[in-house]
Formats: sequence, structure tokens, C-alpha cells
Amino acid sequence: MALVSTLISLFPRAVMQGIPILYGATGEIMTEKSGNLNLGIPGIMYVGGISGVIGAFLYENSLSSFDEMNGFLAIMIPVLSTVLGSLLMGLLYCFLTVTLRVNQNVTGLAMTTFGVGFGNFFGAQLIRLVKSDVPSVALNHTSLYFRTQLPFASSTGVVGKLFFSYGFLAYAAIIISICCSYFLNKTRGGLHLRAVGENPATADAAGISVTKSKYLATCIGSVIAGFGGLYYVMDYANGVWSNEGFGDRGWLAIALVIFAIWRPNLAIFASILFGGLYIIDLFVPGLTLRAKEIFKMLPYVVTIIVLIMVSARKKKENQGPASLGLSYFREDR
Repeated sequence: MALVSTLISLFPRAVMQGIPILYGATGEIMTEKSGNLNLGIPGIMYVGGISGVIGAFLYENSLSSFDEMNGFLAIMIPVLSTVLGSLLMGLLYCFLTVTLRVNQNVTGLAMTTFGVGFGNFFGAQLIRLVKSDVPSVALNHTSLYFRTQLPFASSTGVVGKLFFSYGFLAYAAIIISICCSYFLNKTRGGLHLRAVGENPATADAAGISVTKSKYLATCIGSVIAGFGGLYYVMDYANGVWSNEGFGDRGWLAIALVIFAIWRPNLAIFASILFGGLYIIDLFVPGLTLRAKEIFKMLPYVVTIIVLIMVSARKKKENQGPASLGLSYFREDR
């Protein structure tokens, strides 16, 4: 019974830990399917998070009383702010790597550094404006709308706690992953996108616009990843922004892409596993600080094992796109 009780307590927390990772991984899968390797996902998640925070902060401070707060606007303003911020990051990445053909690895790492710095800079400015005693900005009223559970969650006991006790962004992450999986595997557009990722020269010769495909996939993927930052702040962190608060979740999202073998539907279950591994040390009594840090390594260790297994089997459907990380120059055909 103790084990069952522990699992019931662990599962919802694993889901909440995994949702930001799922958003980042789904966005990166869409990006990588076009042949773009975007290591700027951690930075994009930061920008998405701080953009939503800025939108919510401006809206809350425009009200003379919180009783005037409109639920629709309280949700839509941060959501649209996140879309705008992460979309601009995606456009910047595409301009550098697709149009100018700058090295994708260097660009991605630079964008991660830029995104984290961007988030920390504007986060510090907001903290200075509210004159907080602690280095954080609290948007509790806006957060309540993001954390609202399904109305029947409390009346369905354990089932409700396990499956219905999350905010709408958690369910949106799962729906988006399923839709991306369907798009990639069941539609003509998905087939064209995968063709661009495998062999852009052949796709170009077949009349598929390589540049358009890369721009669309990367920008849409960036917006999806940006929602991971918004979810973390508004739902997981209860509307509290603190600099450097994201930890390594952006890098876990990139690792999850490999673990899920570039399949968004598998990423749903893998994200919950990663979320559980990320916090499992909290449920193991008597761990030293060193042991806790070892437990934090488990998602990466599991990813390395999966990568070795996938590489050894050499099954085409379990490999990443053949042109991943390579810039395409039409005159090279």
C-alpha cells in the first residue's frame, strides 16, 4: 500500500514536471523533421516564458482592481505574448541558418545564451519595478486561470487526481503532440516536411519549397516550445517568475527528442518518465546531496542508453533525418 500511495503522489508531479519538457520536445521534433537542428530550444523556452510574464504583468497593472480581471484576457494576453516572443526567436534562427546558412550548432547555442540572458534581464527589470523583497515576480491572479482544474476532478477520487487535476495547458500539450504525430505521418504536408529533412535536394527537385518548409516547421516548433516556458511559470510555478528558475528543462527536451526517436506521440509517455526521473530523489528517503545529484542524471543516462540501442539496431525509422544540421544551398544540387 505504501508503494501505491507513493506512485499516486509521484504521478501528478511527474506529469507537471514533464509537460514543459513535452512542449520543448514536440517543438524540436517538428523543427528537426525539416532538417534544422535547433539547440536554441532552452533559450526559446525562456523567451516564451518571460514574454508571457510581461504580457500578464502589463495586464494586471492596467487594472485598478483585480475584481475587474477578465478571464479571457488574462489567458489570451500571456498566450499571444508567448506566441510573439517565441515566433520572433524562430524567425531569427531561420534567417541565420536557412537564409544566411550560418552553422546550426553555433546559432542554436548562441540563441540559448541570448534567450536566457533576455529572460533574466527583463525578469530583473520587472522585479525592480515591483520592489519585491525576494528576487521574483508573482502573478498569482493570472496564474489561477491557468491552473483551473476540470470541474469534476475533485469528485472522481484517485482517478481525478491522476488524470483530471491539471490546467488546460497540460492537456493542450498532449493534444498538440498527437496532432503533430498525425500531421507528420498521415498528411501530404507531413510527407513533404519529412522529405525535406531527409534529402532537401530531391524534395526541391520534386517541387517542394525547402526554404518555406524549414521556415514554417521551425517557427511553429519554436512557438510550441515557447508554451513550455509559459506553462512552467503560470502553472507549475504558480505564476512566479524567478531568474534561472527553469533549470535544465530545455536541455532535457532536446534529450527527449532522441529518447522518443523523433516521434511526438512517444514523447508524451517519455516526458512523464523524464518528469518522474527528474524528481524521484524527493521520494527516496535518506539521500545525500551527492546521491540526489546522481539521480538528476538519470534522464540523460537513459537517453544515452536509448541512443546506443537505436544506433546499434540501425533501423531507418528510428533514426533522425538524414540532413539534420546541414544547411541547404540550392546551387549545390
